[in-house]
Amino acid sequence: MSETLPVPHGLPMDRDAGPFDPPRQITRLRETRPVSPMVFPDGHEGWLVTGYEAVRQLLADTRFSSRQDLGVLHIPYETPGMPAATEPAPQIPGMFVAMDPPDHTRLRRKLIGAFTVKRMKQLEEHIGEIAERQLDAMARLTPPVDLVKEFALPVPSLVICELLGVPYEDRETFQVNSAKFLVKEQSLEEKMAAWNALTTYLAELVTRKRAEPGDDILSDLARDDDLSIEELIGIAFLLLLAGHETTANMLALGAFALLERPEQLADLRAEPELMPDAVEELMRYLSVGDIFFRYATEDIELGGETIGKGSTVVVSLLAANRDPRRFADPDTLDVRRKARGHLSFGHGVHQCLGQQLARVEMRAGFDGLLRRFPTLELAVPAGEVRLRTDMNIYGVHELPVTWTETAR
Repeated sequence: MSETLPVPHGLPMDRDAGPFDPPRQITRLRETRPVSPMVFPDGHEGWLVTGYEAVRQLLADTRFSSRQDLGVLHIPYETPGMPAATEPAPQIPGMFVAMDPPDHTRLRRKLIGAFTVKRMKQLEEHIGEIAERQLDAMARLTPPVDLVKEFALPVPSLVICELLGVPYEDRETFQVNSAKFLVKEQSLEEKMAAWNALTTYLAELVTRKRAEPGDDILSDLARDDDLSIEELIGIAFLLLLAGHETTANMLALGAFALLERPEQLADLRAEPELMPDAVEELMRYLSVGDIFFRYATEDIELGGETIGKGSTVVVSLLAANRDPRRFADPDTLDVRRKARGHLSFGHGVHQCLGQQLARVEMRAGFDGLLRRFPTLELAVPAGEVRLRTDMNIYGVHELPVTWTETAR
C-alpha cells in the first residue's frame, strides 16, 4: 500500500474526474483499500466496496442480504427532507430485488421464461423496427434536438410497454413519476407521492389484466393464482422502472461518450460488426446503475477485512468495472475490448433479469443512430450537458445534438 487514505465520511459523489469516470476519491480508495470502512451521515459505521474481486464475491454471497426489513439500511449520502432510518423498512410484496432466497427465488422463477435469450432473439427484429420508427420521427425534426426526449427515452419505453402490456399513451404517468421516485435528495412526501401515483396506476392495470388477460408479460403473471394483486403490483413496478430508466440512460450517456470519443465512433461506423462488443464495453465503462446496498447478516470476511453483523455495505459497480486488476487500461473506452465479465448487470442471484433485452435494445439503438445520423454531434459544449448526479440511475438529463444530413 503506497498510502493510507482517511476513512470517507459519506459516499464520495462529486464527478470531479469527468462525466464518465468515478469520483477521484473512490478511485484512490479502490487502489489502496478496496473494502473500506465508511462513516455514514447518520453516524453509522458501514463499508464501501470498490474492488472488482471483492464486489463479485460480495454479490455472490447471500449472507450479504438484499432485504431491507432485517435491519436498518443506512443511506450513504445526505437526504434533506427524508428522516434518517431508525428501524427496518417493511418488505414490499413483489419487490423481489429487495428479497433473499427462497422468497426471491419463487418470484424470479415466474419471470425467467419471459426474458429468455431465445425470446429476446425473436424480439430483435421488432425492437429494431421500433428504433427505426423513432429515428424516422427524429430525422423529420429541425436540429438541434434533445436526444433523450426524442430517442433514448421513447425506444425502451415503447419496448417495455409492449412487453408488459402497458398502454404507451400512459407513458407520461409512469415516466414522470418514476423519474421523481429516483431523485436522491427529496422529501419523504415527494417520494411517497410518486410511489403512490405509480402503484395506484399499476393496481388498476393488473386488476384489469386479471379480469381480461391479453398477450403480454403482465397478463401471463396475472393468470397465475399463486401471485396476489399486491405482488403483481410490486413486480410490475420493478419491471416498468428497470425496463425503461436504465436502458434510456445507457442510450443517452453512451451516445454522449461516443460523441466525445470520435475515433471510437469512427471505428464503430466503419465496422458495425463491433457493436455487440461495443455495447458490453459501454456497459462496463459507464455503469449507469452504479450504487447498490447490502446488509451483513453476520460477521463476514471480505478482502482481508471483517464486516460486522448489522453493517450497511455500499457497492460501487462503476469502481469495480474500472479496476485495473481486472481490465487493462480500464479508464479508456475501447469498442474493440472484450469486456465480458463486467458487473453492470450485477452478479449472483440478483443478476439483472432483463439483461438480454437491454443488450438487444442497445445494439438496435446505437446501430440505428450511428447509421442514420452520420454527422451527429453535440449542439452544446460537453461541459454544459446536465448530468444526472442527483438521480439514483446515472445519465444525462438532456443531450442536445445536431446534424447536417441524415441517411436512409
